[in-house]
Amino acid sequence: MMRFFDNSTLVLVSLGTALLGFVSGALGSFAVLRRQSLLGDALSHAALPGIAIAFLFFGKAPILFIVGAALAGWVATLVVSRIVRHSRVPFDSALGGSLAVFFGFGLVLMTYIRKNNINHASEVGLERYLYGQAATMLEADVRAIAIMGGISLLILMLFWKEMKLLSFDPEYGASLGYPMRLLDLLLTGLLVIAIVIGLQSVGVVLMSALIVAPAAAARQWSNRLGIMVLLAACFGAASGIMGTVLSDELSGPGRIVPTGPTIVLCAIGFVILSFGWRLLRSRPSGNVSLEGRAT
Repeated sequence: MMRFFDNSTLVLVSLGTALLGFVSGALGSFAVLRRQSLLGDALSHAALPGIAIAFLFFGKAPILFIVGAALAGWVATLVVSRIVRHSRVPFDSALGGSLAVFFGFGLVLMTYIRKNNINHASEVGLERYLYGQAATMLEADVRAIAIMGGISLLILMLFWKEMKLLSFDPEYGASLGYPMRLLDLLLTGLLVIAIVIGLQSVGVVLMSALIVAPAAAARQWSNRLGIMVLLAACFGAASGIMGTVLSDELSGPGRIVPTGPTIVLCAIGFVILSFGWRLLRSRPSGNVSLEGRAT
């Protein structure tokens, strides 16, 4: 434990990944409850072309990378909504198609940038936004996660009642006069924020898992929304800390264990433990049969 606090870099990265996991778990709960887990996957993959385009026009500008990723996520959301509204394509198919198109376009742009070394791309390390590289997290990155994540959670708290209606009974909410379509866009925007602040740490490929896994684990422990959101946030934060520490412990001379995938594996571990506990709890006791005989 003392070794952990003696390593200032490890403490900083653990704090950043814990904040990221906390925000992702809380917001991801609503995506899971609305059966839109694929939305997080689509938004995270759609962010890649936004990062590449921002780099093409502005060079090394991390803040603009986040803005570009957020805008690309919004465009993907609008494309999906238009496809669903004006065609017979179902929601999941539209999401899957958008995911493939945006991610493929992003890979093409990334390859073009890397092959031509545009804006000295080889020195910037754009690949970390694809696979994640939490070990390079700086104090400014942690501050950005804390500020943007805090704003997202504050908005979630302010619109808590409306988000409950959106998740469980949007038709009833609409009958009460609530702007459910705008609330849906607001929730999607909060998910976009949670995703873009985690791209540098976990990467495009794995960020969707950090959105879904803590919420899926928390869903096994409670049927109450407030408790579920809190548990998902705690599972996400714990995954961030455990993954960071395990990555540091397992790495050594000539051996590097990436932090992002380790965090996701810890989150999946919480899912497995939660499902196991749910199965054990749902098993019949077997003490007395229907006929009253001992079993």
